[in-house]
Amino acid sequence: MTRRDLLRKASQTSLTLAAASALSPFVLSGCAGKKDEGNTVKVGIMHSLTGTMAISEVSLKDVELMAIDEINKAGGVLGKQVEAVVEDPESKFTDVFPEKAKKLLLKDKVAAVFGCWTSVSRKNVLPVFEENNGLLFYPVQYEGNECSKNVVYSGACPNQQSTPAIEWLLSKEGGEKKRFYLEASDYVYPRTANYVIKSYLKSIGKGDYIVGENYTALGHSEYANSVQKIKEAKPDCIINTINGDSNTSFFKELAAQGGKDYTAEKCPVMSLSVAEDELKTLPVDVLEGHLAAWNYFMSIKGPANDKFVANFQKFEKEKFNKEPAMAPTDDAIEAAYMNVYFWKMACEKAKSFDVDKLREAWKGGLEFDAPGGKVKLDPENQHVYRPFMIGKIKKDKQFEIIFKTPDLVKPDPYPQFAFKGWSCDWTKKGITKGEPVKIT
Repeated sequence: MTRRDLLRKASQTSLTLAAASALSPFVLSGCAGKKDEGNTVKVGIMHSLTGTMAISEVSLKDVELMAIDEINKAGGVLGKQVEAVVEDPESKFTDVFPEKAKKLLLKDKVAAVFGCWTSVSRKNVLPVFEENNGLLFYPVQYEGNECSKNVVYSGACPNQQSTPAIEWLLSKEGGEKKRFYLEASDYVYPRTANYVIKSYLKSIGKGDYIVGENYTALGHSEYANSVQKIKEAKPDCIINTINGDSNTSFFKELAAQGGKDYTAEKCPVMSLSVAEDELKTLPVDVLEGHLAAWNYFMSIKGPANDKFVANFQKFEKEKFNKEPAMAPTDDAIEAAYMNVYFWKMACEKAKSFDVDKLREAWKGGLEFDAPGGKVKLDPENQHVYRPFMIGKIKKDKQFEIIFKTPDLVKPDPYPQFAFKGWSCDWTKKGITKGEPVKIT
């Protein structure tokens, strides 16, 4: 099966969602969360090391191993050395991911799992974690519309990435854009993210600012027709949720067909899925000057981030023989790193590896001095307060940070303009269901 076949299979996953509906019952007698006997405690690492998503997920595995190595050298957790059980779900989202999750929880009896990238992989392992009372730390920005008791979400919610990006583009600083075109891959994250964007614009009386919307299969490479549609719609900004190396074909075609009317200055592309780890293999000549919205950039100045970048590149060189140019840090890498430390902090506060006791421990709040600055775990919805930033792509495949919120943004997986009546507070009664939501 080719890379494109695998991606096409993934894109066939159902896109009709009721906001976090039909949560599986919690089975508190599951094996997950129990500590190992002896001097070690096991944790799982579950990222695709082969197949379509290896280009993004291998780096997350590496930085999680680095964090574990740092923790072990500092004495471990509760007097135990942390042992990583690494599993490769092979970019097979609907079958191998849940199989590996079951193995880690039921056979290896890991205390926690750090893993997944795509929303389809997360949604397919979610029942496994809920039924066995396991704990998944998920490090990637996502579409919201979910809030599980068994997941810690350190990537951005829509209100920490997509909607503030739109707000900035509407502002004078962002060029007062009025004609948005949505170019996307065809799977759950882009469709839901675009649903949120459209709902937000409608809520502020600017629903007519969307002048076009186009979806192509994951792995798509022929963008001549897509760019022609963009030219016919005449947008002044493109919101890009294309995933993976399809970005290469899209940006090249936009530059070839668009000419002077679709430069980064006249019609910027705001990407929600292009970060430093992707830029290292993308052609910068057609990307320079375009924008991306994230919560961390490798170019953040400061001793903490300088140390993090240097340590990661040293670890990659020593362990995996990767040169610094092929070992950048990015948003998801920082989030994966902080996940390991959030787990450590919770265990030490609870004086236990037990999942239920960890939940009680972070109800009082957990803060971590992440490479990009202080962040904190929200005990209500188990998402992370993070800053919002916009970066402009430079020739050196780094981002110039052109906007940053002065304060951390509280995560909200259920913005009311998109998911009316839905909310989540695990310190009280958990999920409150609202109106049914259909994503098309």
